[in-house]
Amino acid sequence: MALQSKMTVYAALIGVFAMMGGIFYYGNLDTVQIEQVEIKLINVELRNVSIIDNQAEFDITFLVKNPSDKTFIVPLIGYQLYGDGILLGSGKYSTEDIAMPGRVTLLPGVELPLKNTFVLEKTEVNSEIYQDAIENRITSFSAEGSITTQSAWMTIEKEFKTGF
Repeated sequence: MALQSKMTVYAALIGVFAMMGGIFYYGNLDTVQIEQVEIKLINVELRNVSIIDNQAEFDITFLVKNPSDKTFIVPLIGYQLYGDGILLGSGKYSTEDIAMPGRVTLLPGVELPLKNTFVLEKTEVNSEIYQDAIENRITSFSAEGSITTQSAWMTIEKEFKTGF
């Protein structure tokens, strides 16, 4: 009787480990597809200048494309914004505080613009660059950072560099 009960326990443990391995394998099938996300910086537009606070607000628009066959969401885009090759500062687009079903969904083959507000502090850059930014004299903008994509089973962080 003791040998039979040990064999049952061993069989159950092997079954549990096999099931866990299957779940892990199935969950990793999304990795290749959600890594295909494409991101481009398409617009940087001055929204507001506050002389009192010595800061300027810009509307930043990223175009995010899903070329894969999987549906996923983008909870986070962390980036550093450059104007004419000079670092203006860091920003982030985030929907991490929203439950997964309430976030913007990127269906297969869809391109969506994701907008964010970037605040440029006069004290963080030299006054000449700040003046160029608020007078729309910056001719090229670029961004680099990381984009986080998430499916039901997997979360991937991908580095990017883009500009216009």
